[in-house]
Amino acid sequence: MILCPKITATTFSFEEYFELKAIPENQYVKIENIDKESCLECHSKTTGYSEYHNPELIGCISCHLGNPNTLDKDKSHKGMVLIPGNLIDASVTCGKCHPNELSKIEKSLMTTNSGLVAVDKFIFEEADSPDYHYHIKDIKNSPADKHIRDLCANCHLGAEKKEFGEITQMSRGGGCNACHLNYTEDAKTDLVNYLSSDKKELPKFHPSTDIFVTNEHCFGCHSRSSRISTNYEGWQETLLNETEIVNKKDYRVIEDKRVYEYKGEDVHHTKGMLCIDCHSSHEVMGDGKEYTHMEQAVKLQCSDCHYKEKPTTIPYDSLDTESLLVFLHRGYTHYDKQILVVEEDKHPLVNTFVDSLGNAFLIGKKDGALHPLNPQSEVCSKDNAHKNVSCATCHSSWTSRCIGCHNQFDEAEPRAFDLLDKTYGKGQWKEYVAEFSSSAPAMGVRENKKGKHIEPALPGMILTIDKGSYTGKGIGEDVSFHRLYAPNSPHTTSSEVRDCKSCHSNSATLGYGMGELTYEIENNKGKWKFNPDYTSNPNDNLPEDAWIPFLKEVGVGVVNSTRSDFRPFTVQEQQQLLLVGSCLECHSDDSKIMRQSLIHGINPLLNNLNKNCILPTWN
Repeated sequence: MILCPKITATTFSFEEYFELKAIPENQYVKIENIDKESCLECHSKTTGYSEYHNPELIGCISCHLGNPNTLDKDKSHKGMVLIPGNLIDASVTCGKCHPNELSKIEKSLMTTNSGLVAVDKFIFEEADSPDYHYHIKDIKNSPADKHIRDLCANCHLGAEKKEFGEITQMSRGGGCNACHLNYTEDAKTDLVNYLSSDKKELPKFHPSTDIFVTNEHCFGCHSRSSRISTNYEGWQETLLNETEIVNKKDYRVIEDKRVYEYKGEDVHHTKGMLCIDCHSSHEVMGDGKEYTHMEQAVKLQCSDCHYKEKPTTIPYDSLDTESLLVFLHRGYTHYDKQILVVEEDKHPLVNTFVDSLGNAFLIGKKDGALHPLNPQSEVCSKDNAHKNVSCATCHSSWTSRCIGCHNQFDEAEPRAFDLLDKTYGKGQWKEYVAEFSSSAPAMGVRENKKGKHIEPALPGMILTIDKGSYTGKGIGEDVSFHRLYAPNSPHTTSSEVRDCKSCHSNSATLGYGMGELTYEIENNKGKWKFNPDYTSNPNDNLPEDAWIPFLKEVGVGVVNSTRSDFRPFTVQEQQQLLLVGSCLECHSDDSKIMRQSLIHGINPLLNNLNKNCILPTWN
């Protein structure tokens, strides 16, 4: 038997970690039969294990179960779990040593998919709000539920990994494996030999289960929907097929055959940073609370690293157990330095520190590179006019756009695949998309008890749903149209900010859709005019890609967002934005008067207008 201590806020080596005598025995996880397991009689001289999952320390049955007390093959393999870590067995495998982590994972959004289910049910008019909490494993077969099963239910941690092999772009779910399974090149080759020998040539290289999460672990699920992974790497999805891009530059085909065009990667990606450099275990695995939507679970803000005056920090000896484990596994040595914490919930970013001169740094988890964490620029830190505007609104260079989506049920589909139950049946929802494109993000207003905050938005659901094709009323007999934008974190961060006109006189940004937005002066009067690129949709007479009508109020009761606390600009807010846009027709971004407006706002300047200034009229 080996005793595995729960880590304390003390500095010690790997050996000391497993030999520490000062921790009471009732705080240990007991791993039985370590000295008499029969597994290694056949699986001898196997290597590749991570340092903390070496069978010499924790045995084989800690992960794989089975019977370690017999040399009979069939008896020893009875009850064995070949691929441990799926949520279906995690309570008796990974969760035996990591119960706190498992408890958090089971409540995390990556497991429940609550937001996905909530918005889909809301759109299908099966719920009166997008804010109810759900768990994807509980959905049944309503029109919305079937829609999720057919098109969306692949990406959740409860999806079981049943095949041997590394995590790839095609991987979905797998519980703990989704993030923590790593294959070396030797392990990959060994697996091929094992399978090709009809499983007679036993592997000598075991895959590793560790904390070294790569972007590939995130890609499979996060290259769908808002396409965060592909955006981060600089790629925009297209409707092209691979035969149409032969010999074309700036295109790639990913493993599921979708074709992407290069648009420009996130500045953090250019520096070699991984997703987990920002999104630590506290966010990825969750904090043990149940959330409905992603933005409720994500606590990290840009200002936590790129702070205004000084960062929020804690000392090493105040780290929680989970953070100490990451610190230990990563081999960090900055015990004597302050560590940055996230302002909202105070979880630590253990790969950061502040040196003796007050300079903050991030240690890249990919290669150990040291990245300076620059404070906010003087423009950002002293900008009063935009203090309620998120960093992503100005610093996101582009975001994905999807319009013209039609959803119809094909009752004749003979091999419909249920992504949740992994079974085949007859009849399937199918989705037909008119266009994928990209542009600078639109802007919307998050308005709740925390106040009003302007955030990026994208046309996430401009779509029709033919419910009659599923309910039996007949195709085209019960069709609903929806024009919903969604709050979005594009993950296309640029160190350069958008210019002022790209917000104050850009039609797509303001919610009108792509087109020509011009400021015209006639008879000493100014007036904004908009000519859309797209024709109007007959369902609501708005341009196909628009969010709101140009300088007109949205109809009473019109639902136009996937969130109850997120909305487009009101007419008054549009006028305020376009008022500044009219000033920008003559005054450049860096002119003295526009710089003054950042500090004092636009209103004081309106009291001292030049006779040549012609402000817009709104009638």
